[in-house]
Amino acid sequence: MNAGIWGMGRYIPENVLTNADLEKKMDTSDEWIRTRTGIEERRIAGDDIDTSYMAMKAAEKAIENAGIHPEEIDLIITATVTPDYRFPSVSCLIQQEIGAVNAAAMDISAACAGFMYAIITGKQFVETGTYKHILVIGAEKLSKSVDWEDRNTAVLFGDGAGAAILGPVADGRGILSFELGADGRGAKHLYQDEYVKMNGREVFKFAVRQMGESAINVLEKAGLTKDDVDFLMPHQANIRIMESSRERLGLSPEKMSVTINQFGNTSSASIPITFVEELEKGKIKEDDVIVMVGFGGGLTWGAIAMKWGR
Repeated sequence: MNAGIWGMGRYIPENVLTNADLEKKMDTSDEWIRTRTGIEERRIAGDDIDTSYMAMKAAEKAIENAGIHPEEIDLIITATVTPDYRFPSVSCLIQQEIGAVNAAAMDISAACAGFMYAIITGKQFVETGTYKHILVIGAEKLSKSVDWEDRNTAVLFGDGAGAAILGPVADGRGILSFELGADGRGAKHLYQDEYVKMNGREVFKFAVRQMGESAINVLEKAGLTKDDVDFLMPHQANIRIMESSRERLGLSPEKMSVTINQFGNTSSASIPITFVEELEKGKIKEDDVIVMVGFGGGLTWGAIAMKWGR
């Protein structure tokens, strides 16, 4: 039995913060931000919107898209590093709101690789036959963790949520292979105490190396080649890192998903938000081979090769 995605949804806050807006707040410029990151604007949630609200809205859309009822959900897994509270978990908060009365609930903390970790955790429950429908969410309100006086980090992050319903799919479809990894020696390069702190040079070097390697590894594990890939769905952290991964796979530009210009780095939410973008544009077709790959604080990383369809 293979696990795959039945449906997806996302929530994007309405408030847009452009590079021009940031020019007024700090010593930076639109050109500086765009050339180094690829970001043109990002979405910022209002004070009355927290991570659980965004997660709930994304979940509701995913449930509708999958064609199931909330009470059919067996487990909720939310990947986040910006929960509303230390406890209860975001997953518990939204379980009550969406009416998933039969679901167990837990959160996962793996920073920007969180959605990969959450999907692969859910996969195990589906493929063992333990659960049939798993709601997996990546949701972040990073604006509450950013030092708005630090131009090296403040320009990068945005808020949002993306969700997927994971369930059994036909043989040959769904998740074909995966890789998860961590290197705690790099924890000092990307972390949060009061605010997010990052050694940009070291994180960049790590990400350029690891994103490409992990993408190649999951293709090999699945018995696929670079020529089989229809779409690369990278974590939207930095356009130069993303382009490096695309070039490593030898893909044309139109085969890589790019939303960083619109939404910035939304951490664990970036891959599902981007996935929904491509689905809504009709770019993902039945039986397309998709490689998802992400990295984050920890340092952590994860990659998935999957064939789209149920």
